[in-house]
Amino acid sequence: MNITPPTEFFLFSLSDAPALRLPLFICFLLIYLVTISGNAMLLSVIALNPRLQSPMYQLLRIFSLMDFSFSSTTVPSMLSTMLSQEAIISLPSCITQIFFFHTFGNSENLLLSVMAYDRYVAICHPLRYSAIMNRHTCLTMCSVCCVCASLHAFLHAIVTSWLDFHHQEHIPHFFCDIPPLLEISSSDTTFNQLLIFTEGSLVALVPSSLTVLSYVRIIISILRIRSSTGRQKAFSTCASHLMVFLLFSASAVSMYFRSSSVSSPHKDKFVTLLYTAFTPMCNPYIYCLRNNEVKITLKKWLPSNKSK
Repeated sequence: MNITPPTEFFLFSLSDAPALRLPLFICFLLIYLVTISGNAMLLSVIALNPRLQSPMYQLLRIFSLMDFSFSSTTVPSMLSTMLSQEAIISLPSCITQIFFFHTFGNSENLLLSVMAYDRYVAICHPLRYSAIMNRHTCLTMCSVCCVCASLHAFLHAIVTSWLDFHHQEHIPHFFCDIPPLLEISSSDTTFNQLLIFTEGSLVALVPSSLTVLSYVRIIISILRIRSSTGRQKAFSTCASHLMVFLLFSASAVSMYFRSSSVSSPHKDKFVTLLYTAFTPMCNPYIYCLRNNEVKITLKKWLPSNKSK
C-alpha cells in the first residue's frame, strides 16, 4: 500500500454526463454572477446612503461581504471541474480552501445570531436600542465572530492536514471539504469525527440556538402588539433574516451532523450547492426586496427616475 503525502488531489465534476457539463457551467456561472452583482449592489446601497448607517445595516453589509467571500471560495472551483472531467488541486491549496470555506461559513452563522440579537433588541427593547446596539458594540461583536470562526477553521484545517492519503487521491466532491477527505483518508479519522461533533457542535449549534431563542422572544413580543399593522411591520423586519437563517442552518446541519450511513456523494453535492451557491445568491435580493429604505435608494438610482 503506497501511503505517501499526496502532491495533488483530483476533484470530480458536478455531473458525470459530458452532455450536461456545458449547460451546468453556464447555469452556475450565471448564478455566481448574480451573487456577485447582488451583494455588490447591497454593499453599494448601504455605503452610499447616509440613512443606512444604523447597526442593522452595518451587520447586513458585513454579512453581504461574507456571502460574497463564501461563494467565491467554492463556486469557481466547481466551475473549473465542469470544464473537464477532473480538476487538479494541490494539497496546500486544498487545505487553504478548507480554511477559508469554514472561516466564511462559520462567520455567517455567528453573524446570523448577532443579527437576530439586533432584531430582538430593536423589537423587545426599542427605547434602549441606541444604547445597547451602538457602533462600538456592533463592531466588537462582528470582530469576535470573525476571530472565533477563523480559529475554528484553522483548527480543523490543521487536523485535516495530518491525515494520510494514497498518492494522487480522487476527492468525491467538486471542492475540498472535510467530510470527503475523511472518506478517502487511510488514517484513523475517529479524532476528526469527534472534533466535528464536539468543537464543531459548539461553534455551529450554540449560535443557532441563540438565534432561535431570540426569535422566540421576538415572536412573543410581536403577538403582544395590539395593532395588526404594528404586528405586520415588526414581523416584516425579521422575516427575511429568519428565512436566510433556516435555509443556511438546515443545510449545514444536514451536511456535517448526520450519520455516515445516510450520506452519499450525490446528496452531499446537493446539500452543499444549497448553502454555497443558492443561499448566497438569494440573500441580498431577499434583504433588498423586503426593506423599504433599500428599495427607495435603488429607485433613486434607476435611470428612469434620474431623468425625471
